[in-house]
This record gives sequence, structure tokens and C-alpha cells, in this order.
Amino acid sequence: MTGEKIRSVRKDHRPSKDEDLLEPDEEAATGTFTASKTSNKSRASKIFSNHKLIKSASSQQHNQQINANTHTLSTPDVIDDNNKNPIIPTGADFLVHECVFRGDVRRLSSLIRTQNIAQKDAHGNTPLHLAVMMGNKECAHLLLAHNAPVKVKNAQGWSPLAEAISYGDRQMITALLRKLKQQSRETVEDKRPKLLKALNELGDFYLELHWDFQSWVPLLSRILPSDACKIYKQGLNIRLDTTLIDFTDMKCQRGDLSFIFNGNAVPAESFVVLDNEQKVYQRIHHEESEMETEEEVDILMSSDVYSATLSTKSITFSRAQTGWLFREDKTERVGNFLADFYSVNGLVLESRKRREHLSEEDILRNKAIMESLSKGGNLIEQNFERNHPSSPETVLSRWNLGPARRQSLTAPSPNTVSWEEYITADNGRAPHLGRELVCKESKKNFKATIAMSQDFPLGIESLLNVLEVIAPFKHFNKLREFVQMKLPPGFPVKLDIPVFPTITATVTFHEFRYDEFDQTIFTIPHDYKEDPSRFPDL
Repeated sequence: MTGEKIRSVRKDHRPSKDEDLLEPDEEAATGTFTASKTSNKSRASKIFSNHKLIKSASSQQHNQQINANTHTLSTPDVIDDNNKNPIIPTGADFLVHECVFRGDVRRLSSLIRTQNIAQKDAHGNTPLHLAVMMGNKECAHLLLAHNAPVKVKNAQGWSPLAEAISYGDRQMITALLRKLKQQSRETVEDKRPKLLKALNELGDFYLELHWDFQSWVPLLSRILPSDACKIYKQGLNIRLDTTLIDFTDMKCQRGDLSFIFNGNAVPAESFVVLDNEQKVYQRIHHEESEMETEEEVDILMSSDVYSATLSTKSITFSRAQTGWLFREDKTERVGNFLADFYSVNGLVLESRKRREHLSEEDILRNKAIMESLSKGGNLIEQNFERNHPSSPETVLSRWNLGPARRQSLTAPSPNTVSWEEYITADNGRAPHLGRELVCKESKKNFKATIAMSQDFPLGIESLLNVLEVIAPFKHFNKLREFVQMKLPPGFPVKLDIPVFPTITATVTFHEFRYDEFDQTIFTIPHDYKEDPSRFPDL
């Protein structure tokens, strides 16, 4: 990766006004469906699998503009997020923020029912951000009890959960993680009626698309998968056939799988995954056990905190050219569809990685895990451990055997900044609160090609409704969020998307037809047996 630099983030660190397309570690908890069982082996791989795409704000989409042959996108000055909470300019009243900053729980409890607790101050912080960064646990728990949003970022790209991991209080991390998952489930349930209505109005069809993954990291290039996905839609039912069981940025698992969504079933029973090789099925659960939550907290407390954004400030779409002497716009068939090709320029993938909460042993172990997974993910032999008791491999082996529960860190030094100093500071120059940041940053230009077809029978909005159902599966979520950008005219029948900071995917829509199917393909075969732990990471 290019352009990396390690530094302690000072108070003059400037906020990003870019569109967030990749999320930090807590997003592993925001998927619709969660794990029913977590093994030591899957625990190791989860450290590097927590990058998720998020929805680009609708206010950003409406402010993006397209020119004639070169399409230029722009983003608004006001920063927004999934919770639709704009940053309020300096000078507005921040009564709730001030209560939290001063630790005035009694006044906060009197204001909390009449004030907007999701409001952002001039630095992008919500009251919950401040409560976590300053270690005001009573205020934080009171805000959570009143459903303060957890999936929200400040101007520097960090969520309350990311700040809690930095602060290091295990109880607070656990409370935020649980609230995050609860709010995610509620969001899905709120959207369900509208989604089912859209699916019911959409014609029945068969759709086939191919995935090809690439990386500029040599070790990754030889292990990356490809996949052919077949999607059947009939009424409120969707079936996805795939060979890719799970895919992180370091490892993939292959098989013969079918995901079946039944919109007529109750939410807890609406999603099933079939293993067609072993003839077993597993219902995808909405809840996690206490042990699984505790294990996830251990992972968060022992891993880097990531924040990755795909900057679209200067993105342009220009017609791709073909020919040596006489250049002309490139138009070719993709599958059965005639498509105009565009070059996507100006995309910059910016990633940040915080580790002020990690010990030297944590950093050494995480490095060893990365190296192990890139080489196949095999456990370290005991002979090596005896001969090299302090090596990275030995550290990894000890951790794979099962770490003890992580304890809370020693609290950072008390805050010495006054409320007046904080709230009157210039935008992007907020005084530092909490533990001093140690942040590794990197930027990489992302060059891509997109092919748009006017002939494709399905509209992007209809595609989004289908992808909404299967979005909990990592790479489909990336596709869903990427196509929400303002694209050139037509349907994106072939496109390059960033999947992880080191991996891109080329997605090609090969076939589409309206059709009818036998209803049995949307049901569990009679000879399949239930195995609740077949896919521990689903």
C-alpha cells in the first residue's frame, strides 16, 4: 500500500467530507444475521473480516451532478450519516453535549426527553461520542437507554464504539455493541414491509452474475476466488446459488450453497442456508449468545480499529476509448447486453487504523495472524513453539488455543480541556479527548471501469431491492452500496468495486430473463437435516 504514515493524531487533524463506503470493525455486528457459534479458528479470521460497506446518504446522492461526456460528482458541505444527523454549525445550542461534557447526569436526565440526542456538534460528535471519549459512563448508559444512535461517525470518521475501544472500558464496549446490534435489527424490521412490497411488485426473474476478485498484493493474488451466482426471484421468495461460502480479505471458503429467503415467513425463520454437498441446512439467526458477544468484545479490544472511506470528491466518469489510429467511444456486448464503457477516475481509498489500545504482544500477534492466513492459515506446530518461545508464531499459537477474557485498560489521563475551549474550537481542530490516538493512514488511487447498458430489463432501484435481501453477505453488500452512487445512464452490467482495502472485484451481469419456477426450489428439501452450527460465521 502506498503513502502510508504512522503518527499520533493531533488536535489539528482535519475531518473528511468524503462519502463513506467502507466501515470500521463494529460493522461486523450490524449485519442482519449473526453467528450462532464462534470457534477459535473463526475468531482469528474475524479480525480481518470486519470491513463493511454502508449506505451513502441520500442527501449526498441528490447533490451529485453529471455533465455531458465527463460526469463529475460533488458532495455537499454538510456532513451526514446513516442516521441522517447533520453536523450543526458552531454557534448553535448544544445543551445535551454540554451536560455530557460536564458529567451533569441530573440535568441530562431532564433534557433527554425534549432534546435531540442524535445531534452532532461542530466537530461531528454526538453526545454519546463525548460520553464515551470522556469516560462518563452514567451519561453514556442514560443515552443508550434512550436509544442514542451508535452507528454514527464524527467528522474524523470514528463511531462511539471505536472511541470506546480506544478508551478501553470493557463494560462500555459491550453495552455499545449490544445496542448497535439491537438498532440494526430494528432498522431491518422497519424496512421489511417496504422491501416486501417492492419485491411483490417486481416481476419474477432469473439473474446470473459473475465475481472475479483481484489484488495488488502478490500473496493475495494467488488465493483469491471467483464465483458464478444464480439468483431466482418469484413472488416474495429469493434463492441465491453460489460456490463462495465465506470471503474475508485474507481467506475464502468454497462449497455448493443455496441461500433461500421466504418473505412470507416470520423474520426469525425467513432466511435459510443449504449445504447441497452435505445435505444440511441452517437457519440464519438474528440473536447472538452471551458467549459470542463476549468473544466479539475480546476481538475488538485486541484488534486494530479501522475506518476506511472511498473519496468521491473528484470522481469523474469519462467514455472509454478504443482503436489505435482512429479513437472512438468503446461500446461492446457484455453477455447479451450492448453496453457503453466508462473510465472511473478520481476515486481515492483512504484507510485509517488505530492501535493506541493495543499492547506490543497484541500487535505482534495480529501480524502473525496476517502472515499465517496469507500462507494458508495452518496452526503452528508445537515443536516450533518449544524452540521459539517468543516468536510471532508462538504468540499466534497461544492465542489460537483460546485467550483469556480481555480486561479493561487503565483509564487515560483526566480531561483538562474546558467546555468553552472545546465547543469554540475551529472545525477540524477539536481539542483531543480520551486516550492519545496512534493512527496509521494510507491512501490509494482506485481506477475502475464501468459498463452501462440501456438494454438491461431491470432497473437499478429494482436491483437494490433484491440486493437488500442478500446484502448481509459481505461482497453483495459492497455491490449494493457501490451502485447507489450517481452513475452514468443505464444499468451497470459490468463494474469494478473495492471489496476490501487490498482487494477489488469485477462484477459482470451475464444473463437476465423473466421466468417462472417450480415453487419447490424455494423450500428446504425433505432429505436435508438441520445443523445449527454448520456455518458458524453466518
